[in-house]
Amino acid sequence: MNKISLSRAWDETKGVLAVDGRLLVSVALALFVLPGLILDVTMPEAPADQLPPAGPWIAVAAFAVLMSFVGQLSVMRLATGPHLSVGEAISHGFKRLPSYVGAFLLWAIPLVIVLGLFVGLLKKDPEHPSLGVAIGLLVVSFAAFFLTVRLMLTGAVASLESANPLHILRRSWSLTAGNWWRLFAFVLLVGIAAMVLLGAVAFIMGALVKIVFDDVGPMTVGGLLIAIASQFLSAIFSVMFFTMLARIYAQLAGGADSRATVPKSGT
Repeated sequence: MNKISLSRAWDETKGVLAVDGRLLVSVALALFVLPGLILDVTMPEAPADQLPPAGPWIAVAAFAVLMSFVGQLSVMRLATGPHLSVGEAISHGFKRLPSYVGAFLLWAIPLVIVLGLFVGLLKKDPEHPSLGVAIGLLVVSFAAFFLTVRLMLTGAVASLESANPLHILRRSWSLTAGNWWRLFAFVLLVGIAAMVLLGAVAFIMGALVKIVFDDVGPMTVGGLLIAIASQFLSAIFSVMFFTMLARIYAQLAGGADSRATVPKSGT
C-alpha cells in the first residue's frame, strides 16, 4: 500500500504545466471550453432550483459530458508520458472513452437510482419528512461522497491502462486504499479554491461587462463574454486537477515517468 505525497504531486504538476501547458490548453479549449459554450448557448432558461424542460439541450448536454470525459483522458495521457502529440492524445481519449464511461455508469447509476428514490420520498411531504427517509438520504449522500473519493482514479486507470470497466473500478479501489483522507483533503482544497476564484472572477467579469453592455442575459454579447470567461477558467482548473490526478496515479501505480513531456513538434 503506497502513501501519496500531495506536495510531490503538485510539484510534478507544475513541471508538466510549465513544459506542456500550451498543449494541455489546446486540449482544454477543444474538449472543455467549446462544448461547454455550446451547452450554455443552447440550454433554455429555468428557475434556479429546476432543470429546463426536456428538449434538444439534453443531447447537447450528453455530448458536452462525453467530450469532457475525452478531455480528462487526453489530459491525463499527456501528463504521464511517453511522449505524443495533442492529436494523438485526443485520439487516445476517444479510444479509451467506452471503458471509462462503462466504469462510471457501473457505480454512478445505482447511486443515482437509490438517491432518486429517497428524494422522491422526501418530496411527498417536504415539510414533514420521516426520520427514516432523512437518515437514509444522509447515508446515501455520505456513501456517494466516499465512493467518489475512492474511485477518483478511474479516469487515470482508464487512460493509462488497457482495462475493462470492472477492472478499472477494482484498480482505482486498490490504488486509493489507505489514502482516502489525503485524497479527501486534495478534493476539498481544490473545491474551495475553485469556488472562491470562479465566484470572484464571475462577479468581477459580470460587473465589468455590465458597464459596457446593458443586457448580460442568455443569447446576448455580454452574456456570451461572461460564459467564455467562466468556461475558460473552469477549463484551466480542470487541466490542473486532472494533471495532478495523473501524477497521483503515477505515484501509486509506480513506474510512470515523473517528468512527462511531449515533443516540441507536437501540435
